[in-house]
Amino acid sequence: MSYVRTGIERLAADPGLLHGDRIGLITNPTGVLPDLTPGATALRAAGVPLTALFSPEHGIRGTAQAGFGGQESLDPTTGLPVFDTYDKDGGPLDDLVASSGVDTLVFDISDVGTRFYTYVWTMHDLIASAARLGLRFAVLDRPNPIGGTLAEGPLLDPAYAGPVGRAAVPVRHGLTAGELAVHVNRSIGADLRVITMEGWRRDTPFEATGLPWVMPSVNMPTRETALVYPGTGLFEGTNLSEGRGTTRPFELVGAPYLDGRFAAGLNGLGLPGVRFRDTWFTPTFHKHAGLAVRGVQLHVHDQGAFRPVLTGLSMLHLARSLHPEDFAWHSEDGRSYFMDQLWGSDSLRHTMDAGKDPADLCPPPVSPETWLDGGPLLYP
Repeated sequence: MSYVRTGIERLAADPGLLHGDRIGLITNPTGVLPDLTPGATALRAAGVPLTALFSPEHGIRGTAQAGFGGQESLDPTTGLPVFDTYDKDGGPLDDLVASSGVDTLVFDISDVGTRFYTYVWTMHDLIASAARLGLRFAVLDRPNPIGGTLAEGPLLDPAYAGPVGRAAVPVRHGLTAGELAVHVNRSIGADLRVITMEGWRRDTPFEATGLPWVMPSVNMPTRETALVYPGTGLFEGTNLSEGRGTTRPFELVGAPYLDGRFAAGLNGLGLPGVRFRDTWFTPTFHKHAGLAVRGVQLHVHDQGAFRPVLTGLSMLHLARSLHPEDFAWHSEDGRSYFMDQLWGSDSLRHTMDAGKDPADLCPPPVSPETWLDGGPLLYP
């Protein structure tokens, strides 16, 4: 087994890699060393002058559900103040960061490689805040758990920028958080440094890194969840359950109106690397809570061949085709649609509303270098 040395491990061994007298750490439960020591504990033991912690969506302990930040104001382990950054940007975020008194912000959170996962956009917003406030920013890099060789799906249209996507990035982007920070900082201009990993290559399977899998959020329990999420995460923009409220979120998709034709039809498509099992499940919360719904569980049998975004589009199209009167887009006001934010434009919704197959919106995967258009990669 190969061994990957993360940015946090390198910094804990050599605090001289980072400059600053008052350092704020942006972290959550994923910010641990390989022996599961919390990063804040390890950095303080190494003499790094941590004076504040910053939390993203789900809170610094990872206990909040989607769409919520943390309620903690003091970290019980370190005694440091905790500043909740979720759902803040621009002036309010600047005020929060300035009130902390830090001179350097450090990001150490595991991403899952999908554009509409919010942690990297918390990073983006704090890089922008650091630039406006004249602070230093550092990223302690970690592996992309679904790999760094392929990108899939369209770039986000800037007109649809928001908390689930701030920049023109594909749905599955193929970058590490550090590489994404370098990319977005080309237009921000912050004093940025990435403390890179040692031993990670773009084709390194997560299982070969020697690193523990720590749940990035309450509905991302396993690496298999992360693998399917670029496709099945799109179901958050519909009235189908994406499996929240079960032990297999995003691997289970269903609705009260689906029937056995859904699994059979999906298996008949011959989608690469995946099979579908007809199943029933009862969400304990969120969509269709307490109802027995029918749907499918995705079983990925060839990770190299699997195309999560294409798979998600095929699932959406078949569900809509089989049940056109029941399928619906999620909208809280009847005018704006969450799917447009997830997809990064309204093209998917309009294509499906016109009765067309959305697969044409998802060309074959490309290498990250292709969509970066000359931007730097930090790893071979």
